[in-house]
Amino acid sequence: MAKIVGSQWVAERLGGAEILLVDPRRPMKYLSGHLPGAINVPVYQTFGPDGRLLEADALADFLGRSGVSDSTAAVLYDSPEGQNAAMLAWILEYLGHTNICVMDALFEAWKAEGREVLYKPVAAGAARFNAKVNPAIRATLDLVRNPGHSLIDFRSREEFSGERTVGDDSPGHIPGAVNLVWRDLSDPPGRILKPAGEIEHMLTVAGVAPGAPLIAYCRSGPRAALGYLALRELGREVRLFDGSYAQWSRAGLPAEK
Repeated sequence: MAKIVGSQWVAERLGGAEILLVDPRRPMKYLSGHLPGAINVPVYQTFGPDGRLLEADALADFLGRSGVSDSTAAVLYDSPEGQNAAMLAWILEYLGHTNICVMDALFEAWKAEGREVLYKPVAAGAARFNAKVNPAIRATLDLVRNPGHSLIDFRSREEFSGERTVGDDSPGHIPGAVNLVWRDLSDPPGRILKPAGEIEHMLTVAGVAPGAPLIAYCRSGPRAALGYLALRELGREVRLFDGSYAQWSRAGLPAEK
């Protein structure tokens, strides 16, 4: 499980060999400013042309080629919305990495604090990532179709209600799901997540029962990954349905408005 750490914790470890700083944003964002020593591992490249997450062996190969091993502590950070860092943190956890940190301060907050920012890319040497897949944190389509889990849809309210559709998706949401908008979980421009008490209150208002096993989904995974990160911080039992609503819709399964 990923651990949330503060910007001071990260600052004290800059330049040391004990951590590997990872910037999961797109290259243009990375080259517009990044933390000293951070390598760029764009999380969008973990998805194939069909929008689906790559298979585990391809993910491990991509991470290794990008300079991420399964043994070095990986410290991730992000810009507002946080879905890049959250998605990569989940991928690392899914592949069996056991030392993952996510900086609670967003990049913009780090910069506003007057901390050092660099602009030249950092060359990353190839590493070896030995994947040990942890299926317990991933929800398959078959699992979502069976009762026993509470579903949380982290898309926009318009997508959830069916007022807005993306691609060929059916209007609406998976039957029985409740809606928490992923943007409401973060606290820009400062923190990747709001305080735990505020998120707990959001869950209560949405009608999510304490202790219920949860499945987080959005359309393709990244937005729900922020929900996964928030729920794990609260100690909730949760899986990520990375196929999400796009896979549900493609399968011709019923939607609810």
